[in-house]
Amino acid sequence: MNSLLQGINLYLIGMMGAGKTTVGQLLANHLSYRFLDTDSVITQSAGKSVNQLFAEEGEAAFRQLESNVLAQVCAYTQLVVSTGGGIVLRPENWSYLHHGLVVWLDVPVELLYTRLLEDTTRPLLQDADPQGKLRSLLEQRTPLYSQADLKITITAEETPEAIANKIIQAIPSVLKAQVSP
Repeated sequence: MNSLLQGINLYLIGMMGAGKTTVGQLLANHLSYRFLDTDSVITQSAGKSVNQLFAEEGEAAFRQLESNVLAQVCAYTQLVVSTGGGIVLRPENWSYLHHGLVVWLDVPVELLYTRLLEDTTRPLLQDADPQGKLRSLLEQRTPLYSQADLKITITAEETPEAIANKIIQAIPSVLKAQVSP
């Protein structure tokens, strides 16, 4: 299965709550790749949670750490990388993402909201209207997310396994497109 991508990294992008970490771990198993979550790497190296980093250093400092991690990660091969929802906001991050295959997990706002309802670890959702905040973030980021090589639209009925299989089945069509003149 790992010959499918010939060692190219697979980057998962999308909103918080899209399932990038869960689906990413399944994809890594399917592809015999290693799995890496940029948020986990940041929190391990900083010794602080994402919430703490946002509160103490601000979003700009967090985004810089995110770019630094991505710059280091793209030097490796055979990785499935789950990225933070806002990683697409910085143009330089696209130069790193394009070293691999970029997959956008596109999840409707209502489903994201349901998934994140109980999650207090999301600094951008500490808002009086979390669903409205999600909607505006998604509207702001959609033009950026749509630069992905592959868009996978997700419904509430799909299991993480089904989503991972959908991605694996779609990869060959994208790779052929990249290779052909």
